[in-house]
Amino acid sequence: MTDKAMGRAAEIARLNDHLRRTFEGGRVVITAGIAALDPLHVSLILAGVRTFNAFTEDNDPHGEHDCATMTVRETRIMWKIDYYDPTMTYLSSDAADPSLTVRVLTIMLASEY
Repeated sequence: MTDKAMGRAAEIARLNDHLRRTFEGGRVVITAGIAALDPLHVSLILAGVRTFNAFTEDNDPHGEHDCATMTVRETRIMWKIDYYDPTMTYLSSDAADPSLTVRVLTIMLASEY
């Protein structure tokens, strides 16, 4: 990976981590499967997503911190971040540029993917 590509990936990871940790800087969506769980379970899942830091070359090959799976109270969940243009019509042309990107963090049961 070139220095420019590494810098771009690092900026995307920084923006993704900010959204994931604070739920600010984008939109957060939970699926029907998550919403159907008891409120304590949902709270634990949200806390798990916010504190996730087990990124490795295997689960984050591009270094963008954009997706992971984890288990919370014996429930396998997945979260992922997608990048849309400001109108939310198309994909973003540059996920490293917040002025061109609306980040959407989706938290789901792994079985819903």
